[in-house]
Amino acid sequence: MSSSVNAESVRFDRDSLWVELSDGRVLGVPLAWFPRLLHSSAAQRKQVRISPRGLHWKALDEDICIAGLRAGQSYLTGDRDVAA
Repeated sequence: MSSSVNAESVRFDRDSLWVELSDGRVLGVPLAWFPRLLHSSAAQRKQVRISPRGLHWKALDEDICIAGLRAGQSYLTGDRDVAA
C-alpha cells in the first residue's frame, strides 16, 4: 500500500462513511464500524479534520487511519491507529 494516498473529502449517508482518496478511489465503510460516528449528529460529523494520516473528530475523540480503512480495519477489530 502506498503511503502517499491521502483523504481528500469525507461524506456520510444514513449508514456509511465515504472517503474520497487522492488517487481517485472512494472508500465506503459502515458507520457501525465506528460507534462514535454512528451515534453522533450530522453537525458533529462535519467537524472532521483531514490530515496526511487520516481523519480526526476532536469533539468525538475519534481518529481513523486511512491506511487502516484501506486494509479493511475498523474500530471493532481492535486494530486502531491514531490518525491525526
